[in-house]
Amino acid sequence: MTTGPEAGTFRILATEGSARTGELHTDHGIIRTPAFMPVGTAGSVKSLSTEEVVDTGADVILGNTYHLWLRPGTAFLREWGGLRNFNRWPKALLTDSGGFQAWSLAKIRKIDDEGITFASHLDGTRLRFTPESVLEAQRDIGADVIMALDECTPHDADYKTAERSWERTLAWTRTMADLWRQDPTAHGHKQLLFPIVQGALHDGLRERSAREVAELDLPGNAIGGLSVGEPEPDMYRIAKLCCDILPAAKPRYVMGVGTPRNLLELVDRGVDMFDCVMPTRNARNGMVFTWNGSFHYKAAMVADDKRPIDPECGCMACRSGYSRGYLRHLYKASEILPLRLATVHNIHFYQELMDASRKAILDGTWSSFKQETLRRLEGKGEPA
Repeated sequence: MTTGPEAGTFRILATEGSARTGELHTDHGIIRTPAFMPVGTAGSVKSLSTEEVVDTGADVILGNTYHLWLRPGTAFLREWGGLRNFNRWPKALLTDSGGFQAWSLAKIRKIDDEGITFASHLDGTRLRFTPESVLEAQRDIGADVIMALDECTPHDADYKTAERSWERTLAWTRTMADLWRQDPTAHGHKQLLFPIVQGALHDGLRERSAREVAELDLPGNAIGGLSVGEPEPDMYRIAKLCCDILPAAKPRYVMGVGTPRNLLELVDRGVDMFDCVMPTRNARNGMVFTWNGSFHYKAAMVADDKRPIDPECGCMACRSGYSRGYLRHLYKASEILPLRLATVHNIHFYQELMDASRKAILDGTWSSFKQETLRRLEGKGEPA
């Protein structure tokens, strides 16, 4: 456990326009912002060891409450002293609330004013998510940052549906906040509770939601219900609207986003934290990100390519000289190694992108850095 500023302290180090860089202190380390959190759904970033994830430069990973509830079980994790002791992750940990599953698993759940009932996608077992049970589960998991229970509405929900959903989410959040304030700790360390702004694509409802969330005065704030199928301009509009209302002195987290372009555009609008399965999932499906655009390492065009994935990258895979052609060969041979190497690379690339963003904001060169990086990202993985 670290010493220094109290967990929950958020220090803004520099700003340029709405973009900012800072430090969120937790009892298990500092989260440097803008920050990208690799997704470790079941307690592991897919295909990688804890040490490999640490080597990418990540300050924090995300665990999924719904999936960890199912297996190994949150009571099991409580007996272990939390997920951190189970998976040996030494840094900060964030858990979601299960609200996203209320959207993504719509066919196997029912929502009422008291909570969400799921039928397990594994065996049909009934799971009941309420503000009380979700707080208890996240305490058992032992995350440093925990999320309030919310209902993630479809982006195209009509106003009446979105408003009813938000009123339910706000009631759950208030209940959870009251309980959290009574004891904000788990396994001997402090937990930071973030509420979640919802409201679909209705500007007026998002504005109301952001103001009501801000009034709760919790350690940080999240923006949910984005990257669920809406056009990118709508994502950016809603994120900016919310960021302009949410308090500047607290971290802002857009959940489930996104592409490198998305991250840069949202940093520019005042967002501090991100998570997404894209770098890991795409790596397993044969795609990698580079400073000069993405490309498919499984494609025939790289069969004789002797270059590493990205000559500018410092990840283990590129540093070691594994060639694009070799990765393609292994992928076609159904080997596991290329999926691991590509995952290491993609996670490292996202961390490098965030690190370069932080430095550009500190140096006062954010605007030109963003413009040039977006131009380069339009490439196809070829040298500039």
